[in-house]
Amino acid sequence: MFYDPVPKIQASVFARLPDELKWQGQDLNEWVASQPYGNPPRSLLEGPSFGPDGLLYCVDVVNGRILRVDAKGEFEPLVQYDGWPNGLKFHRDGRIFVADYKHGIMQFDLERRQVRPVLERYNIERFKGVNDLFFSEAGDLYFTDQGMTGWQDPTGRLFRLRPDGRLDCLLDCIPSPNGLVMDLDEHALYVAATRANAIWKVPLLRNGQVGKVGTFIQMSGGGGPDGLALDARGGLCIAHVGLGAVWCMDALGQPVARIQSPEGLHTTNLAFGGPAGRSLYITESSSASILRVELDVAGKPMYLPAPAAQAL
Repeated sequence: MFYDPVPKIQASVFARLPDELKWQGQDLNEWVASQPYGNPPRSLLEGPSFGPDGLLYCVDVVNGRILRVDAKGEFEPLVQYDGWPNGLKFHRDGRIFVADYKHGIMQFDLERRQVRPVLERYNIERFKGVNDLFFSEAGDLYFTDQGMTGWQDPTGRLFRLRPDGRLDCLLDCIPSPNGLVMDLDEHALYVAATRANAIWKVPLLRNGQVGKVGTFIQMSGGGGPDGLALDARGGLCIAHVGLGAVWCMDALGQPVARIQSPEGLHTTNLAFGGPAGRSLYITESSSASILRVELDVAGKPMYLPAPAAQAL
């Protein structure tokens, strides 16, 4: 399918991780050594999310850090621990949940600066390597279990953790599941199937089960879609890692704009913020920077109460 050319929007650098916060070892650490050639070796920014204080939080997978970024673009390390945090989201009550590739779903206590496990296994089996997470309005926590899956092993999984603690495996056939969001009505999930270079649409039935899953958007080039964000009109913003771009799609899955990175090609994830909620913040991992661009539409409010994203 071919579309008409869309406007290109140039992002700018909002913040850059200082060198002293990057990996200082002489050898590659365990995370980098297990990844494909070309992945950033000294830091990997991911999981941007706005907190109740209106500030931007993110993670650094390589260095096992949770970071906070102030309005001036200064990074504050909040904790460093033995883990590979890959995604971060706030619960409505202010708790911070982390998708940790090494350990599973974790919770970060900001006051005590401690990270503890919430969910390490499915039944008695450890996860392949959880990647990203999303809270529904009902309080259900959806997360992807990616590991090293791809077309050579299309067994990546999509899970739902209900508030009562029940854990459901909704899909177990995804080639590298990554970022995820729900549509405006929360009747379906959009899941980035990175190695299929596609966005899958996962409809949810009234009984809580999954309906007929289909390809919502087929992409090409780069490494594939990574993080996702939904705007207030139901449009989808897609961080296309390896292409240095973010695609803005309308609610029907048609492209309306392409946001271009002024730095590297590892556009990994994104979050709406700013006083009007129309600023899109993008983690670009090869340059260890956070990009920013102003859009004409605000982001859909997250599970966090609406006043959260006001400071930046």
